[in-house]
Order: sequence, then C-alpha cells, then structure tokens
Amino acid sequence: MAASKSATLTFRIDPGLKEALRVAADLEHRSIANMVEVLIRDYCEQRGIAISLSNTKNNHGVRS
Repeated sequence: MAASKSATLTFRIDPGLKEALRVAADLEHRSIANMVEVLIRDYCEQRGIAISLSNTKNNHGVRS
C-alpha cells in the first residue's frame, strides 16, 4: 500500500513556546513535527475528537 502524502502546516508561535516544544521533542527523541502531531493526536483522543485519516501513524511513528 502506498503511503499518503503529509500535509504542510505553517504557523507562527511565540519563541518561548517553540523552545519548550523543542525541549519536549528532544526528551521524547522526536522531531518537532512529530511532536506536534503526537500532541494533536493526544488532545483529540482525550476529548473524543475523531481523526478520520487513512494509513495514519500511531504515537510511535509507525504506520498502522
């Protein structure tokens, strides 16, 4: 099965938040992009928000 393309997301963020994100990503041995993805997935899961994407990655970066 071919992997689907990732969407690009560009946004501005306070430098302090960016640094905190970098530290969190380093602690989890993740890229900043992957850390943002994990944080969004966790937020949605905690609040019952469905993510309707096919061929998605789980929290470990592995496609399911």
